[in-house]
Amino acid sequence: MTQKKIAIIGECMIELSEKGENIKRGFGGDTLNTAVYLARQSASEQLRVDYVTALGTDSFSDQMIAAWQQEQVQTDLIQRLDNKMPGLYFIETDEHGERTFWYWRSDAAARYWLDSPQSDAICQQLAHYDYLYLSGISLAILPAASREKLMALLSACRRNGGKVIFDNNYRPRLWADKASAQQAYAAMLQNTDIAFLTLDDEHLLWGEQPLETVIARTRAAGVAEIVIKRGAESCLVAVGDAPLVDVPAIKLAKEKVIDTTAAGDSFSAGYLALRLQGADPDAAAARGHLTASTVIQHRGAIIPLSAMPQ
Repeated sequence: MTQKKIAIIGECMIELSEKGENIKRGFGGDTLNTAVYLARQSASEQLRVDYVTALGTDSFSDQMIAAWQQEQVQTDLIQRLDNKMPGLYFIETDEHGERTFWYWRSDAAARYWLDSPQSDAICQQLAHYDYLYLSGISLAILPAASREKLMALLSACRRNGGKVIFDNNYRPRLWADKASAQQAYAAMLQNTDIAFLTLDDEHLLWGEQPLETVIARTRAAGVAEIVIKRGAESCLVAVGDAPLVDVPAIKLAKEKVIDTTAAGDSFSAGYLALRLQGADPDAAAARGHLTASTVIQHRGAIIPLSAMPQ
């Protein structure tokens, strides 16, 4: 079997999370979470997982690179910028497992990955990948000119036969205003083949609308495969003109939900781990639910490898 290549584009930050009076340090970011969980659930000879970002030349960045390499996430396309560092975020978690994030990322290295002298050569490589994956956060952290350059890359990849995968992950505080976000998302969906849409984020960005309207709007942009994520509820998958597929979530007792960080990111990874190898949407969504339900029973964005579902 020929090895496929997927590049996951985004930002990883230093993660601080609290447990009682203790603070734990790790690394996390929506797309990095997806990259790790996808690599863990994919055979490397079948799917090569690259992470694309920019980091600093500091010790934190060194530790990130080393950790990702241990996870079989390829780091060849990661740039190291002398005058920048990774962003940082802190997670506060309440008694129900719900979390609040606090960020320090306004000048993080990842914002500049398309500005460097190496970026053109990296984009030329990425244009020939089988899949490119990014999120709404991957878009939001970029300056407008870099976002336009990214759209050109996505178009080139699709012209070359690749597919673009987008997770909506809308975070209002990262955007100047809602109109700017809507414009960027509309352009993004026109370059998307598979869309993961968290329904709450869709309502936050576009206003609360019936599910049928959300799907119709996304289809009208040209998206062929739409996966609607609804937290603890079932997910819905619309592929082309086929009937809507409803896949139940795995129900957990409240006391088992420790931390919902990376629930959506890990769902996307589980789904893609099967779907990109030819599984049908039902099986892929079931794997997504299994992955997410496992992750939320542990603290932090990246759970121990030993805790992964079989």
